[in-house]
Amino acid sequence: MPDTEHRPHGAGELCPDGATLYEQALRAGRLPAAEAARVPCLTRLGLLHPAPGDPAHLEPADPAAALTRMLRGSRSRIAAEHRREERLVERFEPLLRRYGPQAAGTGAGTPLLRLHSGFQRIDQAVTEAMDEASEEVLCVQPHAGPAGERGEAAHDAAYGRDQRLLDRGGRIRTLYRHTVVHLPSVRAHHERLHGDNEARSLEEPTDRLLVMDRTVAFLPADDHGTLALEVRHPALVSYFVSVFERLWRLATPVFPEPVRRPALNGVTPLQRAVARLLTEGYTDTVIADRLGMNVRTARDHIARLAAALGSDSRAQLGFLIARSGILEPEEAAR
Repeated sequence: MPDTEHRPHGAGELCPDGATLYEQALRAGRLPAAEAARVPCLTRLGLLHPAPGDPAHLEPADPAAALTRMLRGSRSRIAAEHRREERLVERFEPLLRRYGPQAAGTGAGTPLLRLHSGFQRIDQAVTEAMDEASEEVLCVQPHAGPAGERGEAAHDAAYGRDQRLLDRGGRIRTLYRHTVVHLPSVRAHHERLHGDNEARSLEEPTDRLLVMDRTVAFLPADDHGTLALEVRHPALVSYFVSVFERLWRLATPVFPEPVRRPALNGVTPLQRAVARLLTEGYTDTVIADRLGMNVRTARDHIARLAAALGSDSRAQLGFLIARSGILEPEEAAR
């Protein structure tokens, strides 16, 4: 039974008392209106509605339909919050540019940190920084990037920026996730470029990062790619470069001369990565996200790993992974 006093909470939230009473209504098929009145969030969220011909009782809404409706409202609030962020960035950017902290040696009016909003503005800022570079660009690219027309436009813009730097005698080094380097678009991009251009791959690189001439860096400022942070603080940029160099030394060369990572006891390096995450207790969904693949592909690798080790269950698979020693070379390499 819910508490006699209903605790206040957010308008779009379902409290524990409400969840308990809603489940009770689902089991019974209806609920006395007087009992539901003590937990008003149920009617406010549309989880209970009047029973036809019986005003003394309420009937529960279908859970699937209710969840879909509530998620739709949540997404609308998130979209509204992003629009609010973009408006704030637009209003504050001129003030930051004029009155923000200035970076020593970067020229008057250049802030140490600058937030860019929107794909077009981010692309413009990156292009300007790339065109000012003359020595080296470091790039971490854990994902394949956008698809469709926007993806093609992004690839064309990246090719133009990269080739102009290489033509000036600069150098480009790129770190990918292992699962990304096999994509035809990634290989084609590097084969089109002419100049000092190298690429390597890791199981789990950092999030996306661009560093130009070790003086300016760009990194994501949200999970949707609509905000990017431009960093010109020397200490921060130096830290990003240090992280990149350490990852670069651990990475496997893939361009221009690829190095095949050896299999061990019939277990591929990618399957070893899956095995490591399995032993750490991650779910299939988290493993897929960490390794940049869809859940079905992750489960296929888990099945192959189970077959290679002779496992009949997930619990047994974890035991066999630990006993097999297939992770030891990976740990030793670190």
